[in-house]
Formats: sequence, structure tokens, C-alpha cells
Amino acid sequence: MTTNKKRVLSCIQPTGHMHFGNYFGAVKNWVDLQESYDCTYGVVDYHAMTMPYDVKKLRNNTWELIFNLLAVGVDVDNLFVQSLVPEHTELGWIFNNFAAMGRVENMTQFKDKSSSENIKDKFISVGLFDYPVLQAADILIYKADFVPVGKDQSQHLELTREIANRFNNQVGKEYFVLPDTLFTETPNIRSTADPSRKMSKSAGEKHYINVFEEEGRLRKQIKSAVTDTGEKTEGEMSPGLEGLFTLLKAAGNIEAHTTLMEHYNADVLKYVDLKAAVADTLVELSTQFKERKAEIVADKKNIKLQIKQSSAEIRKVAQTTLRDVKELVGLLNVKF
Repeated sequence: MTTNKKRVLSCIQPTGHMHFGNYFGAVKNWVDLQESYDCTYGVVDYHAMTMPYDVKKLRNNTWELIFNLLAVGVDVDNLFVQSLVPEHTELGWIFNNFAAMGRVENMTQFKDKSSSENIKDKFISVGLFDYPVLQAADILIYKADFVPVGKDQSQHLELTREIANRFNNQVGKEYFVLPDTLFTETPNIRSTADPSRKMSKSAGEKHYINVFEEEGRLRKQIKSAVTDTGEKTEGEMSPGLEGLFTLLKAAGNIEAHTTLMEHYNADVLKYVDLKAAVADTLVELSTQFKERKAEIVADKKNIKLQIKQSSAEIRKVAQTTLRDVKELVGLLNVKF
């Protein structure tokens, strides 16, 4: 894993399905970044435990997401499963002692999730409260230079930098790199059923489109997409139309995007033409991914072995970091 390239670290929770919001908003970026950076990508199954979840589905969701990531172009050598690298949780505990209680309490995502309707019996786990510290360990254990994050995660990166800085100051050594945000173009993919909200599984089936969706259902979802909602502001495109144009551009059909945008500006755009172009483009992309996934699933025993091997190789970096950290903070060490 020795390289002169800057290191990028990014992680995703295993929810099984991958929708086009996930793909265009994050995963496509993962694939593209592999050309220019030393990339380490994690499927963080420990994080998936912080909210109520189906115990029987967690492992299956983890493998399903891995197959999906590989199908859309993530390199198997760049991919690890968090629970196969236990050093994450040990470093997370150490970092608890370098994280300010007040900062963790003020995390916006904790406030949002702890008040969510998905919280059964009002049970809020310590894990949900503490997961930003584990997230800091996920990043810092690989000494990542950059982390591609959206606005909703920028607060977490700030906390990560604070923990790293406090650690460095306390041990008297600039050991951890203070990771920076990697600013890349990440389109804001909206629900086709309600363009006022993000494409999301949590909102229900009609609010997301599976990347590996059956063609007929995919076309039906685009055909029924909301275009105009309520009163339009003079000179502004409606959220529904904007969402469809965003999907078209994100999927790489620039020619159709340019032509149809010219039609819109000339006030001759036919919504049926826009929806047809979006559907055709997404179906073409989805078909490629489904073909690749079929090959992966047919060879899943070998693929699982490769993921375990890549996790073991990536774990070597985590082991080295944890050994150094334990030495710096005065803990006993077991030689690896």
C-alpha cells in the first residue's frame, strides 16, 4: 500500500440496496477518485448498529452492499469491512478520552436521529451518541489526507480534526495528519415523487430508485416523476424539472442535457421527452451494472475471500497506527 499519492478515506453504512442518490452523490465519486488518489473505502457495519436494525439482515446487507460497490467500479483492493479491522473500535475508545463531551453532544446528526420516528421505545443507544468518535477513528487510523464529505458530514470532520489536534498536543508530537475536506462535484439527487426532499430509502419506496432496478419499474418511476409543484417563481426552474435535469447530467448524457435545456430555455420543452431521456439513460447505466453484478454474484465465494484478504491487507495500516498510538499514550503493547 506504499504510494506517493495522497490518501482518501470514505465509508458507507451497509443498508443493502444502493439507489441513484447514493451512487451519484457518493459512490460514483469513489470510483472516479481511484484514478488520482490512494483510496481506502470502508463498509462500516459497526455504525449500522447505532440505530434499530435487523440482526439477521446486517451480515447479508454488508455483503449485498459490497457486491453493489464492486459492480459499479470500486476496486476490491481498496475495500474493507470495518468489523474485520477491530483496531477501529480500540482507537475509538482511546479517542473518547480526547473528545470534548460538549462537542459530541452538539452533533446535529445525533439530535436528528435521536428524535427520529425510527427510534423504537425511545431507546437511544450510547453508540448513537458516540459514533462520531468512532468515525474519527475510521479516518485517522489510516492517516487520510482527504475525506470527501457532504455538508451534513462537515461537522463530523471538524470534530475529527479537533481530536487529532488535541491528541497531537497532548503527546507532544504531530503524529496525526489533520484531514481536509475533498471538494468534488456531488449532485443533489432529489426524490422523483417529492422533489422537495432528497432521494432516500427512509422516506419509502417511491422516494428512491434502486441502481439495480428492473427496467419496467425504473421507467415507471421516471414516467410518474413530479415535474411542477405549486406556484412557480418567475425565471426559476421547478424543483421537479431541476431534479430530472440533474439526473440526466449526473448519468453523463450531456448531449441530451444540452439539447433539452435549450428546449426549456426556448419554452418548447416537452416533459415526456425529458422523462424519456432520463429513463433511457438510467436504464443503460443500470443494465451495465446489473451485468457486472451477475458476474460477481456467480463468483461470490471467491469475491468474499478477496474482500477478507483486502481487509487483512488494509488492517496492517491500522495495526501500525494503533501500535504507535498506544506507545504515545503510555499503554502496553502487544507486538503485531
